[in-house]
Amino acid sequence: MTRGASGLMGLTEHRDLRSGETVWEPGKTAPGDPPPDTVDIAIVGGGIVAAILAERFASLGRSVAVIDRREPAHGSTAASTAQVMCAMDTPLGELVSLKGEAQAAQIWRRVQDAVANFSARIDSLGIACEKQQVPTLCLEGDVLDAAALEQEGALRRSHGLPYAFLTAEQSAERFGISPRAGLVCDIDFEVDPAALTLGLFAAARAHHATITFPADVVALHAGDATTRLDLADGRSLEARDVILATGYERPLLFLPPAFSLLSTFVIATAPGVALPNEREAMIWEAADPYLYVRADRDGRIIAGGEDIEADSASRRDALMDAKSGAILAQLHRLFQREDIEIERRWSAAFGSSPDSLPAIGAAANLPRTWMAYGYGGNGIAFAALAAEILEGLITGKGDGDAAAFSPYRFA
Repeated sequence: MTRGASGLMGLTEHRDLRSGETVWEPGKTAPGDPPPDTVDIAIVGGGIVAAILAERFASLGRSVAVIDRREPAHGSTAASTAQVMCAMDTPLGELVSLKGEAQAAQIWRRVQDAVANFSARIDSLGIACEKQQVPTLCLEGDVLDAAALEQEGALRRSHGLPYAFLTAEQSAERFGISPRAGLVCDIDFEVDPAALTLGLFAAARAHHATITFPADVVALHAGDATTRLDLADGRSLEARDVILATGYERPLLFLPPAFSLLSTFVIATAPGVALPNEREAMIWEAADPYLYVRADRDGRIIAGGEDIEADSASRRDALMDAKSGAILAQLHRLFQREDIEIERRWSAAFGSSPDSLPAIGAAANLPRTWMAYGYGGNGIAFAALAAEILEGLITGKGDGDAAAFSPYRFA
């Protein structure tokens, strides 16, 4: 545990999660609720993962309490890529070598299903979050060259995954970029992550969930049937189940060290800069580190990458000028335009794991305590997946894929 501003030992790390000005700055939400005495499910965290979980369990009729030290959506959520995509940072071919073809393919299919199910859920709830379908285009890079990318596409299609291979000329013609081979998927979508988070919390509140902030959970105490959550201000509540969904402020006594932190960097142009062809896909690279690029509804070009293996906010901030310049230079080359300029830039903490998959499942060292950490390059999709898996585990229905995402799979 770590020592917070109050001087008490905290349940999670305390971090400066992001710096700069993002495109998706959240507005004010409704005032926080007092913590209830007892609930079925207490969720520690106030970002997109917690919001998806809160809406899901509240809609099932469970009493839900959300507790976070920040106002909702004011942590890493506002620095998200905001593209909800089926693909993961670890190519299917590489995952096959790690886990075998049957399990690797099932993992990819399960994430794809979670993305589709979550898209339908957003639509059914009517959340205003600028959701729109936008294809993703993965370009050849130093991880997968053109030939390897074509083989990767064939492998994905053999398992029913919707990826088409484009030659360099086809990519250039369809998307107006410098010629590079790519894999395109047409079923992904983008959102405003802050608006989506606040909308999901509003839907959870409509089912009588409570959201308490600012409130810092400093300790968990397991009893015979419930767990007591102690807050830094002396208040407490009891919950039958506790879900830790604190993002990149890790609960170090629960989350294994294989789930580590990086820093990432993002730039955005002024509105109206993106040309029509530049709005037609979220582009990323089969490279390490990789560049990703997308345009929002206002025609801003948003690009990020240049990740570093460091979790220090001071080092992250010191590199922002250099990293922003490097991303801008890559944008100029990709779109063959020199007129693109930076209006906003930000840096943020970012999570990773050895297989680029999330940590979802029961904590080994405290009963009725669960973890939902979307570490890897696909956080919102992993958050939707966590809601599906934890619903099965907590309600006793089970989930046949849960072991593949266990927090302890590297032990």
